This record gives sequence, C-alpha cells and structure tokens, in this order.
Amino acid sequence: MFLDSLLARNPRLAEAAADLHRRGEIPPDTYVMDLDAVAENAALLAAEADRLGLGLWFVAKQFGRNPQLAEAVARAIPAYAAIDADEARTLHATGARAGNLGHLVQIPHRALPELLALRPETVTVYDLDNARAVSENALRLGFVQDILIRLEGAEGTVYPGQEGGVPLQRLDAFAEAAERLPGVRPAGVTAFPCVLCDPETGTPAPTPNFDLALKGREVLAARGHTDLKLSAPSATSVASLPLLARLGATHGEPGHALTGTTPLHALDPTQPEKPAYVYVTEVAHTLADGRPALFGGGFYPRSHLKSALLPRTGARLAVLGAPPENIDYYRLLEAPDPAPEPGPGPGPASGAHPGSGAGARAGDTALLAFRTQIFVTRSTVAVVAGLTSGRPRLTGLYDARGRSL
Repeated sequence: MFLDSLLARNPRLAEAAADLHRRGEIPPDTYVMDLDAVAENAALLAAEADRLGLGLWFVAKQFGRNPQLAEAVARAIPAYAAIDADEARTLHATGARAGNLGHLVQIPHRALPELLALRPETVTVYDLDNARAVSENALRLGFVQDILIRLEGAEGTVYPGQEGGVPLQRLDAFAEAAERLPGVRPAGVTAFPCVLCDPETGTPAPTPNFDLALKGREVLAARGHTDLKLSAPSATSVASLPLLARLGATHGEPGHALTGTTPLHALDPTQPEKPAYVYVTEVAHTLADGRPALFGGGFYPRSHLKSALLPRTGARLAVLGAPPENIDYYRLLEAPDPAPEPGPGPGPASGAHPGSGAGARAGDTALLAFRTQIFVTRSTVAVVAGLTSGRPRLTGLYDARGRSL
C-alpha cells in the first residue's frame, strides 16, 4: 500500500532496513521506524494545529507504543490519547502528558485509582456505570475529573469490537444524571470514527458521527455547560486538520499521520508527512510451484498489502491474499518469472547472481510497506536515527508493546 511512496520519499529508510537485516542486526518480522521522520511529522502536525487553534492528543498504538518514538512525538505534541490502560502506563513512563484516557477502551474499574492519579485532561466514558466509577475514584483522590461523553456511532459506522456509547436521543438524560455525580464534570463529547479517507481519492471527509458529536455538544451547551471539547478522532493529518477546525472540533488525535501512513498518504505522495516505517522479513522457503513464502508475524489483516521488494534481485512480487482468521506463520508471494537460460554474451550485471533472474532464495531480505497496527502483532520494532544526516544508526529493539529487548 505504501511501498511506492516509501521508495520515492524515504529511500534511505528502505536501504538502511535492508542493510540491518543483511548484517543480522534485526530479525525477520521487524518494523523499522525512522525516528527523524516521526519527529518531523509530529512537528508539522503541531504547527498546523497551532495555526488553526486546535488541540492534539497523539495516539501510539499504531507504532507499537514505542517509548523512543513517543518521546520524539511528545516534544511537539505533549499530550496523548491512550487507547487502553497499558498504553497509558507506557506513555506516562516516557514523560508524555495524559490527554484523554478511555478513548477506545474503557478504563477497568480496578485501574481507575492508578490512572486517574496521572491527572488526565479528560476521561471518556461510555455509560453511567463508568461515569459513577470515575466520580467515586476522583473524589477519593481529591479532585473533580473532566469527562468526555462517547456518543453511540451512527448505524453502519461502528467497527465490530468497538460498540458502545450514549445514544444521542438519551444524551440529555445522561447529562442530567452525570451532573449529579460530584466527582466528574461533563466537559465535552467524542465519537468514532469522525473522519475517514475516501477509498478512491484518499480525501478526508466527515462521517455521520461528526454530526452526532456536534449535536451532542449542543445538547450539553443547552444545559449550561461551557468550554466544551469535541474530539474528532480518525484520519487526523495535516490535510484533515482544516476540516476539523472548519466543522467545529476542538481536538484531533493523530496516529497514522505520525508515520505518514493514512490512506491519503498511499494515494497522494505530495502530503507533507513522510513515510516513516518499513516492514522487513525474509524468504523462509519456496513452494514446489515457485511461490516464495515469507516469515510472518506482522501482517495486519486490514493492511491493503500489495507487493514486496526483494532487494537482492530488485524484484517486486505481488503478495497473495490470506484469510484473516488464519495465523500468519508465512505469507506467500506470486512466483517470480523463470530465470533466463544462460547463454553467450556478457556476464551478469554487477551485484546479480548468475542464473538467478528474479528468483527468490531462502534468507533473502523482503521489504514491504502497508497499513498496520503494530500493537496487535508479534513483531519486533527497530528504531533507526540519523537517516536525515546520512548516518543511520540502530538505537533500540523493542517488542510490539513498547518493551525494550
């Protein structure tokens, strides 16, 4: 999905990643992250948000909650939206500030004392049970916690496994009940997803959930609440920030834009954010019909994966489809063209192997670039710094949850 963009806009990352694998410094099934590019992308987002008067909470699940990357992002975007309790703990340890907790996964009740002690700007709640629990724990800690009310998504917009929220028609009654809770203050609304990229053009556009959020904020304002936030997550990028500002959001939550990998970036290479990661694996074996099998572990089912580059030969091979319900021990490529028969004439070009053609060999490096959510993979994450200066260096290896290896 992003391989052409990566090779055109960040070829040094592809070269460095292939070299690290050839030298045995990284294993197959590794995402190699460009620390410099992530920092540059964060600065671009922060500058545009500041110009528009928007707040930002960065999201780290896409890049594996990596502490080095989070520290780089936080220098430009100091506060985060933690998807779940583990992410909040990991990001807090980097020194980043808690912006919004409970964003997609409600805070488990037994974790509330620990996470509310981080003093988040807001906590998102889906129902009164969670609002009561936040209120009780905030009072024990001696403060009143601002909450964002998650609105139930419009029909056909909610991803499986992400159900929940207050229906708009019940928001007034919900707010009345929340106002009686002494440890919380209704401070705004949120919904998900509020923006998506058009699959044909990549252009960001509001979903029906954005309109629900706007109407929800009006309900709270009519009850006398002021300084209300409206966080409009999904597809937050430099290109979509003007849309958020024009429609009335107060906050965006950039994730994939930090690595230049929203759907818009796949279709429009002129976007300011630079591609900042590449997936590195290797050929494990070749089937009898000539199809190479790559080591798996990081093939996210919604990746829109298209092709792989084998740097030894320069071959670009299509990646074959695989059912998402199966474990990705391997991922198959199409069979390369047969090698030409050796004959008279000049020898092979420099760096080629006699008779190899576009063939694949066990151990060959493979580079791929696609949409991912690293935190749900079993991949290694390698961080590389110094690419902008032409002096790349490996600065750390981590697991997919941000723990140092």
